[in-house]
Amino acid sequence: MFVNAEPPVLVKLTPPKPPASIYMPGEISFLGQNRPAVSIDRDGAEKLVREAADRHHVDPALVRAVIETESNWNPSARSHKGAMGLMQLIPTTAQRFGVNDAFNPKQNVDAGVRYLKTLLERYNGNLDLALAAYNAGEGAVDRAHGVPSYRETRNYVQRVQDAYFRPGSGRTGDAYNRANRIHREVEATGRIIFTND
Repeated sequence: MFVNAEPPVLVKLTPPKPPASIYMPGEISFLGQNRPAVSIDRDGAEKLVREAADRHHVDPALVRAVIETESNWNPSARSHKGAMGLMQLIPTTAQRFGVNDAFNPKQNVDAGVRYLKTLLERYNGNLDLALAAYNAGEGAVDRAHGVPSYRETRNYVQRVQDAYFRPGSGRTGDAYNRANRIHREVEATGRIIFTND
């Protein structure tokens, strides 16, 4: 018997490719792929720290202590948890602060300092809580109602503070300057005035 039909077409089935990254497409740019190696010396990084600290009213010595603890001044540092650059920004934090390239030292330091200031403001200048949140996240600090009991976080807070309070760190006295700090003034007549000027 003969049948007038087209021969069957063989279709080669290939398994789907696994995703190239665990990050969402919008986060891939944070990985610094297909870009030249980052090159910045300590003086260049120090200049970025001073500029960002001045711009955001954070003590530059605190920023230095965080960078020293996070990346040891390595702009190409990448942690096993996906944190990147000098201040070890995770992709969600980088996105939150408008970073396009987390390995770009200027973007990284500026966003890291803004995040640090946000945490200092959130926790009313409590350095322990701000640093714990920088390391473990705001949610972990809020759930613990203080520094979480994670060994890594407790060690982190101690290491940053050791670097910050070390003699010669250049510490200016307060972790950040509150723009609207309230001052108490006593006039010659004895009248007490509270002002934020």
